[in-house]
Amino acid sequence: MYPSPRREPSAQVRIDHHSAVHLAVVTARSLARRCGLTGALPEKAAVLASELASNLDKHARDGVVYLQPLPLGAGLDIAAADRGPGMVELERCFADGYTTSGTLGAGLGAVRRIATDFTIRTQPGDGTVVSARLAPPEHAAAARASVGAVCLPLEGEDVSGDACAVTDGDTGRTALVVDALGHGAAAADAAGAAMAAFSREPDRPLPVLMAALHKALRRTRGAAVALLRLTPGRADFCGTGNVRLSLVSSDRVRSGPPAPPGIVGYNMPQPTVHSVDLAPRETCVLHPDGIDPGWARHARPFLLRLPPSLLLSLLPI
Repeated sequence: MYPSPRREPSAQVRIDHHSAVHLAVVTARSLARRCGLTGALPEKAAVLASELASNLDKHARDGVVYLQPLPLGAGLDIAAADRGPGMVELERCFADGYTTSGTLGAGLGAVRRIATDFTIRTQPGDGTVVSARLAPPEHAAAARASVGAVCLPLEGEDVSGDACAVTDGDTGRTALVVDALGHGAAAADAAGAAMAAFSREPDRPLPVLMAALHKALRRTRGAAVALLRLTPGRADFCGTGNVRLSLVSSDRVRSGPPAPPGIVGYNMPQPTVHSVDLAPRETCVLHPDGIDPGWARHARPFLLRLPPSLLLSLLPI
């Protein structure tokens, strides 16, 4: 199954005031509809956002909610992350009526029941991170896939020159990350052109895909681009420009092969594929240079142990 070009950027709601809970709810309902969710699903998305944002408002510090289309399939991912204090008795927090703040205490239990897929990790002193995914029944398997994505526009802008897509095909799981030059509408147009070219035949060999992206971006301002193809025990990486590959395991972060300098659509060098052997449960992270690479040098043990659906929510975006 090939993806449609993913143009809907992620939304970020910082829970720094009680009024932000309402903003998270409105954003979840609206984004669910734009992601193609119908019937009762947009209202269920609003409930998930309300419960997760309310928990952050009542119990956490530095809380943020991310709302984005599912990386695979149709649906919505609502992620909540904070910097503490974390939960000492996690399982008790799922019991209806359990509360530490004198409220009804139905939050996390309701989220787990409503969500198509629910993942949570917490560590006292480090904080809590949650992903609640909502999808129609025919896309339930995609909602449970071990993959995550966050793509935020610059603060104050509605469109983004960054874009990403993931697809599963006969050749493996293929991911695309695009970081168009500059920002604003022209950068978004470049990112959209790359997404459209990728979506036509993402199963092609990576150098052929890079050549197609180069051709598609010739009439745009160009972009840094990275492609990643995952097969059992191996990652194949092909890129140009400032998009990095990091490989995260439970005890370290190692750097993937660097991409050569250049601009896809303007002066792209000959595409080269680098293969990396993957350890069991090692996670590949692709990101542009807008994310401080220092996160990999100073990653806390809690972050290193997170599954892909949660890890991106704690990066310094």
